[in-house]
Amino acid sequence: MDVLKVSSRSVPTAVAGAISAVVREKGEVEVQAVGAGAVNQAVKAAAIARGYLATAGIDMVVLPAFGNVIISDEEKTGIRLFCVER
Repeated sequence: MDVLKVSSRSVPTAVAGAISAVVREKGEVEVQAVGAGAVNQAVKAAAIARGYLATAGIDMVVLPAFGNVIISDEEKTGIRLFCVER
């Protein structure tokens, strides 16, 4: 499964475009975000991507989960959004 990493400075519409492209091609993508700002941008991007895909007749759902991510040799807990075609 492809993994997209989102930061607090990510542009939600750009991330939504990437999510949409991967879901169209492969049917699923994982979005990782660490920190409140990054999670905010990731959730907005997932909502926007759902709208983009709906116009193409694709019903995307988002399954959230906690996950550990290694950043600068340090393990941190983040949010993983599994975006999958239903």
